Amino acid sequence: MREGFGPTISTPGHMGVDFETRVDFARLRDYRLARARAALEASEFGSLLLFDFYNIRYVSGTWVGGALGDKMTRYCLLTRGGEPMVWDFGSAARHHKLFAPWLEPDNCRAGMLGLRGAIAPRAGLFTSAVEEIVGLLRDAGVADQPVGLDIVELPFLFELQGAGIEVRDAQQTMLDARVIKSPDEIMLLSQAAAMVDGVYHDVFEALKPGVRENQIVALVNQRLYEMGSDQVEAVNSVSGERCNPHPHNFTDRIIRPGDQAFFDIIHSYNGYRTCYYRTLSVGSATAPQRDAYTQARVWMDAAIDLVKPGVGTDEIARAWPAATDFGFADEMAAFGLQFGHGLGLGLHERPIISRLNSLTDPIELREGMVFALETYCPASDGVSAARIEEEVVVTADGPAILTHFPAQDLLIAHEY
Repeated sequence: MREGFGPTISTPGHMGVDFETRVDFARLRDYRLARARAALEASEFGSLLLFDFYNIRYVSGTWVGGALGDKMTRYCLLTRGGEPMVWDFGSAARHHKLFAPWLEPDNCRAGMLGLRGAIAPRAGLFTSAVEEIVGLLRDAGVADQPVGLDIVELPFLFELQGAGIEVRDAQQTMLDARVIKSPDEIMLLSQAAAMVDGVYHDVFEALKPGVRENQIVALVNQRLYEMGSDQVEAVNSVSGERCNPHPHNFTDRIIRPGDQAFFDIIHSYNGYRTCYYRTLSVGSATAPQRDAYTQARVWMDAAIDLVKPGVGTDEIARAWPAATDFGFADEMAAFGLQFGHGLGLGLHERPIISRLNSLTDPIELREGMVFALETYCPASDGVSAARIEEEVVVTADGPAILTHFPAQDLLIAHEY
């Protein structure tokens, strides 16, 4: 990373203290709810009915993750002029009443639907849930207006339609609401990245012949949870001949002298995510490996140089090579290799930057957007490859980089 490139984003300690201004969580919740309300008011909807667990957290400030968070049984209703209502997995609703005072107690309700089909629709849970929601919509005076819905199980959708409720897509509305990050959100994103900065130093020290890819994954998970991560969503650990083509996973492969290896660390701190690739060589590096890394860095720096308010995502996408220039038949086949994606509560938010979509549907960069930029270059040896990723904040003065582990030059662990 170039010295002095872009403005600095502060990364204070993770604890709250009385002598510094750090993350203000009440302000964070107020900001997010205000953004959602403004989006609702500007929309065609009378209400938002949310099943996407990132949208639920954004609107309500509640979170149940892991095995229960993605089973489509938690949902949140926000009506025009109303307060958020959350239906949650059993006793989690009582927990919210005790520990989430920003929600009205009666708006924290136990709910259960189908657990992705495990409970059949004939049990009647979808029917009773829709009857309750329709009653609430009538009470709020919005039952005759379209309901904005983000994602849904089909039986729930069918019940809504059977009750005469007009349903329209609200995922676009919510992603637009979430696209501009507040200073508190940016601080949490910076803190999450700082944790990975430190973990990459641990990876650099551990990366030596005889270590397996999965051992690196275990190390990353342990260190991040020790540092306060609330979810390690994924760790890509890719080495040697597995680098080309990129498999987007990890195995038990033993790392050998002279291997090139790259890693992607995806975790969240207080909900805010990282997507953070680094490439290292083990013991030594060949000329093809160094050349691939240099090229991946050139493509990265060309993209970063363009980041400022008013620039279109198509301009960034054009700074990267076409898929056919690095061995792929088309942009669909190469999707995710020369790539940008918004970061926030979700891993893939707006803007999405790629030659696949940005050339025909560009988005204008705005101050407060945060996204990751990723480049990939296969080496001429046919097996190695370099992968670099930087997380970028769009500021009035240009790009600010959140990812600080060195990546300007190829680093060699335990060089011989």
